[in-house]
Amino acid sequence: MWTFRTFPKSYHSVFRLREDAEKFILTDNLEIHFLELPKLGFEHQKTSDLLVKWLLFLKAESETKLEELAMSEPTIRKAINVLEFLSQDKEARKLYEMREMALKDELNMIEGAKAEGRTEGERQKATEVAKNLLTMDMTVEVVAKATGLSTEEIEKLKQQLH
Repeated sequence: MWTFRTFPKSYHSVFRLREDAEKFILTDNLEIHFLELPKLGFEHQKTSDLLVKWLLFLKAESETKLEELAMSEPTIRKAINVLEFLSQDKEARKLYEMREMALKDELNMIEGAKAEGRTEGERQKATEVAKNLLTMDMTVEVVAKATGLSTEEIEKLKQQLH
């Protein structure tokens, strides 16, 4: 089991990657956030900070507190509804998981179709460039090198043009 030392004071500590000798930060795009639920106290209960609301949702000690959070934040209401739905019974969970898988499958199919379309578009563009280069009397080898098409494909294009 991993053990981390807790950090002083705040429930939310942010760390960045820094070079040891020169002390410069490597990038602003990478941070490590530590969120310590036990440090969330009474003073945080009446906040408008969305992060604190989600942490209070995770820490919720009663149905009343969950309901208060749900009233103040629509996304938390949605999360509570999903949790209630999933906790109803095994069949409901199974249906929910099947729906989630179907949505992921659909997204994967769309992404695959997009990638296939990009590949086809790139190929068409390479063919178009090759035809243009051939009409400019470039050699088959130069056209193949410029477009990434094989010399056999360039030869076929050359025959089609004449």
